This record gives sequence, structure tokens and C-alpha cells, in this order.
Amino acid sequence: MKLLRALLPLLLLAGAAGMSLAGELIPVPSFSSYEIPETQNPAARLVWLEYLDLAALLIGLSLASFLALRVRSRRGLLLLSIASLAWLGFWRKGCVCPIGAIQNVTLAVCDSTYVIPLTMVAFFALPLIFTLFFGRTFCAAVCPLGAVQELVAIRPVKVPGWLEHALGLLAYVYLGLAVLLAATGTAFLICRYDPFVAMFRRGGSINMLILGGCFLVVGLFVGRPYCRYLCPYGAILAPLSRLAKWHMKIPPEDCIQCRMCQEVCPYGAIQEPTVPQAPAERVRGRRRLALLLLLLPLWVALGAWLGTRLDVPLAKLHYTVRLAERLRAEETGSVQGAVEASDAFRQSGRRSDELYREAVQLTHRFTYAGGWFGGWVGLVAGVKLIQLSIRRRRSDFRPDRANCVSCGRCFWYCPSEQARLGLIEDISNLCENHPGSAAVSAASSGQDARAPERCQSNQP
Repeated sequence: MKLLRALLPLLLLAGAAGMSLAGELIPVPSFSSYEIPETQNPAARLVWLEYLDLAALLIGLSLASFLALRVRSRRGLLLLSIASLAWLGFWRKGCVCPIGAIQNVTLAVCDSTYVIPLTMVAFFALPLIFTLFFGRTFCAAVCPLGAVQELVAIRPVKVPGWLEHALGLLAYVYLGLAVLLAATGTAFLICRYDPFVAMFRRGGSINMLILGGCFLVVGLFVGRPYCRYLCPYGAILAPLSRLAKWHMKIPPEDCIQCRMCQEVCPYGAIQEPTVPQAPAERVRGRRRLALLLLLLPLWVALGAWLGTRLDVPLAKLHYTVRLAERLRAEETGSVQGAVEASDAFRQSGRRSDELYREAVQLTHRFTYAGGWFGGWVGLVAGVKLIQLSIRRRRSDFRPDRANCVSCGRCFWYCPSEQARLGLIEDISNLCENHPGSAAVSAASSGQDARAPERCQSNQP
């Protein structure tokens, strides 16, 4: 019930945030008689430099997967994070990146006139492919946004589970809104509100610099807040990571139930052993799961219906609709004076009724787009409730495949891993030093008590 109470205000907040963007996006006229001021953009890179960036991404993904799954080196992952932050972050100024490429790929699919470079498609697809094989190793040490947050996570605190799950839905809402605006040619929302790109470019909007600074300050105490609660690319990687052929594991041998991995993970990505359920509780769980499965289509339908009601505020994000609204207000005398965009339209020689018809067509288009967006939000919320109702048995501590970013903290502090590396000699006294581990082991396995023999020998 806590999650249900948390979902509604979060989704309403996301919808309100999307509506408020209408007041921030400035319409840019595209008329032949209007001379648009020249914007200061970075010069286009040479083709061989683009392939160099792509090669760096491929090498980084390969090294991150090797360090996380094979070598199991936390230090190596940190060094790679610094290198990725320097290359893809400050030297490449955060562009091109797989996160922002979501919008380019979406627009290319929806608009046949938009040409997307193959290197950008590769930037978008390579981390997805690696995730299907090795888990979220892109997040571990290659993504510059994740790297800068990993390096500042000094004193992270635990986020309550119900709040963690509720906030995690925002990334999927953000992904849906970004795809919607890119598909309709309205705006590239992810790039516009990237909290760290202004920092990487050492300039830009003061508001975005402040936003990035706030994320870093929060990141001192909440591990990777942007990655966990807002990153749209992470929302794509999470379900793919569940299907990974190989994934990072905590202990190389048997888990001794010391809880060290759970204590040091700043992302709440360690799943603890499960406690056997009573028969009556299992029956209630099955009924609850069946009910949620039956309610899923209703969640989607309700979300789609509510989404169609957002057609007007969503349409106002498009510069053509905003221009038509302004022109209408000037013609009816609702506002005094004219703005630069309306003056440019009048100078273009176009008739106002043509602009109004185009705005009406766009609004109808946003009715369907809003329905898809609302249905997406309903689907995400319903699937999350179903996922939380599915219970899998675990006898030891394991990383959550979806939320684990393969940062290496868990296995670096794992006593079994330390013993494997020869850093410590004897771990048989850990059960005495961690008295709760024996209870966790017994609770997770019932009467069988599958704790390792080296721990059982020290138990009274």
C-alpha cells in the first residue's frame, strides 16, 4: 500500500512537470524572410574523430566488462571511470552520448527526412548489446554521467525500499516523455535538461549549472541520484540487464552471510535471502499476483485515457502551437504588442488561418501521442506492482540484476573475495564477528541451514 500511495503523487508530479515545460520552450520561427541569429555551436567533428570516439566507447565497454566480471577489480573500474569522465565528459563535452542518442534514434524512426549518422546509431546500440551479455557495465565505468556521480558518493545513506521503487518509476516517465517530444519533433528534452552537460562544457545556462551542482551535492549522500531516478537510458538498460547471459556476482565461492555487500552498496541493489512463507501466506501472494495481472490492462487503459486529456498542454510544447496561440491572442486583443516570432510570421506573408489549421492538426496528433504516453505510464506502474509481488527464493545475498551498476563495491568488501585475493588468511571468525549472519542463514534456508560449513563449525 505504501507503494500505491507513493505512485499517485509521483505520476501527477511528472505530469505537472511536463506541463510546466510549455512555459520554458521558446518557439523558434523557421520562415524564409526571417533572419535567425547565429547560434554558437561546436564545430562539426571530422569523420575519423567520430570513429575514434566510437572505438573509445567499444574499448571502454570491453574493459569495464572484463574488470567487473573477470578480474573483479574495483580499483580498475575507478580508474576507467576517471578516464571515461575525462574523454567522453570533459574532452567530448558530453556529446555524443548514448543517453541523448535516444532522441536522435526516435526522430529518425518517426521522420523519414531526418538523417542520423551511423556512428550515433552505434553509440546508442553498443551499450545495449553489452548489457545483454554482461549486465550494466556501461554504467559501471563508461558513462561519464555515472562516473562523476560515482566519484562523489562519499557518505551514501540507505533509501527506504518503498521510496526507492517509487522514485525509480520517474526514469520511465521521463523516458516516455522524451520519446514523445522527439517523435513529434518538438524538442530534445534529455539534452536540454542534462544536469551535467553544462559542467562538461564549462559554460552554459546558469540554471543547468546549479542543477548539476545540486545533483552532485545530493550524490554525496544518495548514491547516483540521476542514474537511479531519472536516467532514461538506465530505464532501458535495467530490463535488458535482467536478461544478461553473464552478470557480476558477489562471492566467488559460498556466501558466508556476513552482510558486508549489503552494508556497502549505496544503491540498494543487493537482494537479501528470503524467509520461507507459511502456506496461507503463499496462497494470498498468488491471489494478489493474479489480481494484479488482471488489473494490468485496466491500468494501461486508464493511463491512455488520462494521457489523451494532456493533448493541449503537450501540444503547447511545440513551437508552432505556441506561435499560433500568441498570434491569436494578439489578433483578439488579449495581449498588447507583438513578439519577435509573431512579427516574423507576418513578414513571411503566410496567412494566419494556415497556421491555425497546422496548430489544430498538431493538437490532434498530440491526442494520440498523449494516449500512448499515458498507456506507457500505466504499463510501467502495473508492471512494477507485479514485479514486487513476484517472490523468488534466495539462500544468499545476490545483486539485483536490473539495478546493479557493477560498480564493484560489493565484491571488493566481500571476505570471500578478499581471501581469494590473498589479502586476508582466515574468514572462519566472521560468523562470530557478525552474529546476525547465522540468523540470516537459518532464516533463509529454514530447517536445512545451508550456511557454509566453515561458518557452521563456529556456530554454538
